Amino acid sequence: SSCGGSSMQSSSHSHTAPPESLGHVGPLARLPMTAHHGTADEGPSRPKRRPFAGGRAVAAAVVAASASPSMAMYLPGVAPIEYDAFEKVELKVNKLTSVKTQLPYSYYVLPYCQPPQIMESAENLGEILEGDMIENSPYEVQMMKNATCKVLCQMTLSPEQKAKFKSFIDDDYLVNLIIDNLPAATRYVRRGSETDGTTYMNGFPVGVHRNGKYYVHNHIKFDLKFHANPAEYDGYRIVGFEIEPYSIAQDQTDGVVQCQSGGNYPALELDEHDSVSYTYDVDWTYSHVRWASRWDNYLKMTGSQIHWFSILNSLMIMLFLSGMVAMILLRTLHRDITKYNELAGVEESAEETGWKLVHGDVFRKPVHSKFLAVSIGSGLQILCMSLVTLVFALFGILSPAHRGALLQSMMLLYAFLGILAGYVTSRLYKMFNGVDWKQTTLMCALLYPGVFFTIFFLMNLLIWGQKSSGAVPFSTLFAVLLLWFGISVPLVFLGAYFGFRKGNIELPVRTNQIPRQIPSQPWFMNATFTTLVGGILPFGAVFTELFFIMSSIWQHQFYYLFGFLALVLIILVVTCAEISIALTYFQLTSEDYHWWWRSFLSSASSALYVFLYSVMYFNSRLNIEKTVSVMLYYGYMFLMSLCFFLLTGAIGTIASFSFVRVIYGSIKVD
Repeated sequence: SSCGGSSMQSSSHSHTAPPESLGHVGPLARLPMTAHHGTADEGPSRPKRRPFAGGRAVAAAVVAASASPSMAMYLPGVAPIEYDAFEKVELKVNKLTSVKTQLPYSYYVLPYCQPPQIMESAENLGEILEGDMIENSPYEVQMMKNATCKVLCQMTLSPEQKAKFKSFIDDDYLVNLIIDNLPAATRYVRRGSETDGTTYMNGFPVGVHRNGKYYVHNHIKFDLKFHANPAEYDGYRIVGFEIEPYSIAQDQTDGVVQCQSGGNYPALELDEHDSVSYTYDVDWTYSHVRWASRWDNYLKMTGSQIHWFSILNSLMIMLFLSGMVAMILLRTLHRDITKYNELAGVEESAEETGWKLVHGDVFRKPVHSKFLAVSIGSGLQILCMSLVTLVFALFGILSPAHRGALLQSMMLLYAFLGILAGYVTSRLYKMFNGVDWKQTTLMCALLYPGVFFTIFFLMNLLIWGQKSSGAVPFSTLFAVLLLWFGISVPLVFLGAYFGFRKGNIELPVRTNQIPRQIPSQPWFMNATFTTLVGGILPFGAVFTELFFIMSSIWQHQFYYLFGFLALVLIILVVTCAEISIALTYFQLTSEDYHWWWRSFLSSASSALYVFLYSVMYFNSRLNIEKTVSVMLYYGYMFLMSLCFFLLTGAIGTIASFSFVRVIYGSIKVD
């Protein structure tokens, strides 16, 4: 579900009005379509479809990957469809989307031509949650059969329908069409561009507003591209679907609509016409693009240099921290430990470093230990969900061709990884000598999922109040609850059961009965200061990639740079671990043994910077004005920041705990 480099629309004009097709009105010019027409034998027949099965497709992908280069490699679960000449190709319509409102609507809420019976396509959980509404359309498209000025229908517009058109044009709504699971794209360039300024936009605008007048795009040219290879398969495969929208006031001769030819046609202005004729052209051209590469235009990486800069920036931060941690380990293990084991005087030790002096308190139970254990367990659950999802994405299983697959797989993984959250929480809580295991397990199962679901439910009510197709139906909400209480909660209890049955985590030193007094700390060791400073570096490691991810979500662009994302996640994990270890060491040398929460918050505070960055992104990149849309944006960004808070905090605490166990296990204590 981004952008910049991998998007269909470059980020530089991500929030500007899309190109219109009014010829002299607009600042953007179409690219000329150049391609060679292919020939085909007549005689339509049924399409030859390969088996659409999950396990078999995965096996086929593995075989294809290891086979010779001449063999085609297909994404698992998606197989090509071969059409015969003049065979019907189904064109479907999807939701109307807008960057300005973030509220999707069904295609047929506007007065467009409708088929005799509107049928919705079967959708998975991810598609429903994303607000997709794929339906059939009255367009008639046949393989290899060109058409010119084909009339779809003629409609008389009421004042209410005109007002609705104007409202959707003002909000920059885009129409999304699908052929053979390929979304329609609009291709355009800037006039006077010296370089190749080709950009692709998902869908096409409902209309344009120029000089106080509204124009509706009522004529569409379908530029369809096909590929054929008789040596490998029979028939033709669709490898491109581009659209050129026009606003044309068509002539009528004896009741028959006549399309205007040439570039000086009059545009269809809403206020001057009470009826609108919908027409379309179909133009098939041969393409040398293979079926397996047909998504390349949508996923063009024009911004790969920015991504490499992001990786290098993150690596520099990681190397800096690694050097600091290596210095600390070298000092502690080779100098401090040697001195302590030589039984140096307490005063001398205190002058050098003071971390040995708190050995009797370093593993003391922290305040709100139950809450800390639950937060760490939930954070590791989110981390493992992210890692497994990325592995699937890197293998191409979660490509954009699988609509909703990314979101659906993340939800399923989160539910099944409840067993990990329960296990980690119970192990930590038992180490803290906690006895209220039932309440702790319930908190693990209900606290953070409850926060996620409550905020999602409240935002869904807001969407439902706007009558948007993005509102999740109550039947789907029930399915989500079933996933939560039917799978996740029992697995959390199962994990907790295994965790409480295991013995205590062995600690290298005993905890004294009487807590040691903590000496006054210098200002730079203040908890608030170290916490806020600690979050800067993890945020610095991810903020460039964060821009692309947010552009994907809020500007409806494709994101498929999972290789970059995997690298950034690894760097984030290492950075969080190292910053927490460094700050924990400095804290212990100051004889302050309250490190549990500090190690969690020092890396988790990066979530605060993520949320502040989202505020800056909202004000600089988005043009959202509606109150409901603003609430949706900040609601979802709060949930994203909360997930980031738990993930980074859990990494920091686990790393610091491992570090503290190692250094205190290396010294002799009376």
